[in-house]
Amino acid sequence: MIEVQNISKSFADKKVLQNISVTFETGKTNLIIGQSGSGKTVLMKLLVGLIEVDEGNIFFDGRNFTVMDFKERKNVRKEFGMVFQGGALFDSLTVLENVVFPLNVFSNMSKSEKIDRAQFCLKRVNLENAGHLYPSEISGGMKKRVAIARAIALNPKYLFCDEPNSGLDPQTSIVIDNLIKEITDEYQMTTIINTHDMNSVMEIGDKIVFIYKGSKLWEGSKHDIMQSECDELNDFIFASEFTRLIKKHF
Repeated sequence: MIEVQNISKSFADKKVLQNISVTFETGKTNLIIGQSGSGKTVLMKLLVGLIEVDEGNIFFDGRNFTVMDFKERKNVRKEFGMVFQGGALFDSLTVLENVVFPLNVFSNMSKSEKIDRAQFCLKRVNLENAGHLYPSEISGGMKKRVAIARAIALNPKYLFCDEPNSGLDPQTSIVIDNLIKEITDEYQMTTIINTHDMNSVMEIGDKIVFIYKGSKLWEGSKHDIMQSECDELNDFIFASEFTRLIKKHF
């Protein structure tokens, strides 16, 4: 579980996040949604410690990440898995070597143990026969699956996904959504996903947090969202669905 308590963040004189409090639950897919520039990417960066909060605290299963020193944070980060928007694979490494990479950095496994673990993770995402290939030789959807395999290599407690469906066709997006949901359930991780994709929201949104102009305006489940009385959220949902339909037909 990740608890965010009254966090705020400004850049120069611009307040990007204002007094955000939310709990991201273990074993669930927690989705952060909002328009571009709403502050959701900044929130994700604060959660993983890429930038510092101005006010408030972030707790990982009761541990106050905000006040930790570098060494203490490094120990918590060993429990993180990250899926970046573009996949962020190393072009010069094979698929298998990409998955082994975090094991080289953070684990004390032997070489054979690392390879066994990486092969297991690739099998989990249905890429057991792709380990010898390079990123340039595989599709966008396969790259995202490799990124997921790499993210779970260290058996993380917390999985962070930044726009995991970006650049993918609708069918492949469904595959990625289902995979993230299955892995979250299987490993009982606290999974947080930044997304614009309303299909993802309606398919796997155990908990949804809507950020608008730096403030949290709504939270609930995929079952609650269509009954929302939040005008800004309803406008966002309508705009997202309208855009999706336009793209589908044109």
